[in-house]
Amino acid sequence: MTSINIQQMMADSGVAFGTSGARGLVSQMTGEVCAAYTLAFLQGLLLAKPGQKVALGMDLRPSSPSIVQACAAAIKQAGCETIFCGALPTPALAFYAMSRHMPAIVVTGSHIPFDRNGIKFYRAEGEISKADEAAITQAVVDVAGFGEDKMPAVDSGALELYKQRYTDLFEPDLLTGCRIGIYEHSSVARDCLRDILSALGAEVISLARTDTFVPIDTEAVSETDRQRGLDWATAHALDAIISTDGDGDRPLIADETGNWLRGDIVGLLCAQFLGADTVVTPVSCNTAIEASGAFNRVIRTRIGSPYVIAGMEQAEAEGSPSVAGFEANGGFLAGHGLKVAEHSLAALPTRDAVLPALVLLAMAKRQHCKLSALTANLPQRYTASDRLQDFPTANSQALLAQLQQDDTACASLWGKALGLVAQRDLTDGLRLTFANGEIIHLRPSGNAPELRCYAESDTMLRAQDLVNLTLQSISSRYAA
Repeated sequence: MTSINIQQMMADSGVAFGTSGARGLVSQMTGEVCAAYTLAFLQGLLLAKPGQKVALGMDLRPSSPSIVQACAAAIKQAGCETIFCGALPTPALAFYAMSRHMPAIVVTGSHIPFDRNGIKFYRAEGEISKADEAAITQAVVDVAGFGEDKMPAVDSGALELYKQRYTDLFEPDLLTGCRIGIYEHSSVARDCLRDILSALGAEVISLARTDTFVPIDTEAVSETDRQRGLDWATAHALDAIISTDGDGDRPLIADETGNWLRGDIVGLLCAQFLGADTVVTPVSCNTAIEASGAFNRVIRTRIGSPYVIAGMEQAEAEGSPSVAGFEANGGFLAGHGLKVAEHSLAALPTRDAVLPALVLLAMAKRQHCKLSALTANLPQRYTASDRLQDFPTANSQALLAQLQQDDTACASLWGKALGLVAQRDLTDGLRLTFANGEIIHLRPSGNAPELRCYAESDTMLRAQDLVNLTLQSISSRYAA
């Protein structure tokens, strides 16, 4: 037995909690580190009862199976039983665990580069909270030595339940006559997404499937993928292109022209279709949400699903009849009271990629219009985002500290392109509203050494130009 103080282990290993789950370089995520986190979750949150079943799943990263083995060994050491659900979307594992009233662990690094990975934890009620994270980090656990055990046998029940959630919600001929491309890459959702779309009547075309892991970031679509969308839509005469990030909890949706839709606009449309009274969304999302007048209440939070979930719980406690949450990455969180026509939608308060994709397809079908027409009646506000990779967090923090207090620093970064700063919002990073109404939001990533930039303006081209200008100016400053 080795006694491990989790707080000290985090400092020594570099594997620590970020925006969503514990993440680090694969080289840092040793069997002992992963087992220690698993024990801290089960014991620190008092979940380790004799015979307690724990759902365990993973994405398709090459490093995920070995981490699964370490987690399974720790589950066994804690006196619990592993229900290994195999490779499946994170929301599928969460939905299964919630429906079976058991805790869950998913091995995934989501959208971050393949040389990194992570572990995400769920109580029987859903995602762990920030208070739960604090309890895990304060734990001290005893880790037994363990060898290379075989991978557990796969129980397919979780994946089948997830597919049934959507095939039961919509009519079986919903997508009859639709040609839908699935940008499969290495998404763990690629096969179940095909099954669901086919079950609803769609003709599905496979695009760019690979066994090599591809880190798709739905908030920072690469220029290659932008062009791919345009080319695929034309070459295959598609009505839509659907994709997700690596673990299937963030959608990437293109219309019939191959243009990828912004995640916050996807969330707005989805929440409206499902009849949400209250929407909870991070401060980084498009202000068209409020300007649309579609919701009685909009609650803004810090970035990260735990903060969105806390806001949803607050709204439900205060009596909101129907609550939805979504993020700029497109991940949609279903609270209580949402419906598709007369069918009630079971709550799933964790990011999901399949629901918003199906809702937009259903909207277009029922309105007898193309996907691109769904945004026609929304306020004309456009957002863009990108990131500086391998940008030290210390540099990000120093830059934001300067911009928070110094108008001269803002002028030196943007020149006369934006004018004076009218408002500073420190909810998460630094969100600057300028006198001309344009917005720039800078924030260090919670998962990797990256600086994220979000911009909002009255045209898509202008929003993208603002992102490019900002990141080029920052990059030049720190290269000098």
